[in-house]
Amino acid sequence: MEFLDLRIIDIVDIVLVALLLYYVYKLVKGTVAINIFVGIVIIYGIWRLTEILEMELLSKILGGFLGVGMFALIVVFQQEIRKFLLMLGSTNFNARRRFYNKFKLSEELTVSENVNALVAACKKMGASKTGALIVLKRNNSLDFVKNSGDEMKAAVNQPIIESIFFKNSPLHDGAMIIEDNIITATRVILPVSDDRKIPLRFGLRHRAALGITEKTDAVCLVVSEESGQISYLKDSDFVLYESLDALAKTITKDLS
Repeated sequence: MEFLDLRIIDIVDIVLVALLLYYVYKLVKGTVAINIFVGIVIIYGIWRLTEILEMELLSKILGGFLGVGMFALIVVFQQEIRKFLLMLGSTNFNARRRFYNKFKLSEELTVSENVNALVAACKKMGASKTGALIVLKRNNSLDFVKNSGDEMKAAVNQPIIESIFFKNSPLHDGAMIIEDNIITATRVILPVSDDRKIPLRFGLRHRAALGITEKTDAVCLVVSEESGQISYLKDSDFVLYESLDALAKTITKDLS
């Protein structure tokens, strides 16, 4: 009965593997990659079975396929791998930021004031159906997209945000980048998501917001030019909120 002789470390090992598989499944769920993931699990199970049954030829073929296939998997799952590593890194950094922010109450108040101004500007732009795309930096650098736009250094306040996205303004086209409570770039071109799950009613602004939240831990505010609806995106997904006050509290929490 050796297989019942479990150590505590064996239980920890099983739990960690289960958590790893759960998070991998969570990342690929609802995407085309889920079919590839299931196929890999099936092939791995068959390979282990052939080893147990000592089917040497088939075992060597499947083992070689899995060995070479690891390089192909890195290419196929590069987006999911990036999101997984980003999730791990962001969780760590956010925990550190929350620890340090306990001693930085003035900074939290500044973030809250700027978020309120930001939400107020979005509300007014939504009423006039003025399209807007605003990216709020968290931990990951946004330099790789900032270079595509115009550099700026302006304080975050409602009149400036509204003037930038005014329909006749030369700066209204593209995204605005906000870093550490400062508007650092406008007219920024963002990577567009190719996720087919996005409803057809959402246009390029929403796809661009999804694209940047897929590649970084930034959060985005989008004001629809067609409906005036305000959308908040985080971790490549839409975040639901009940009111603009609730939205402001959510953004403040995410940035603090």
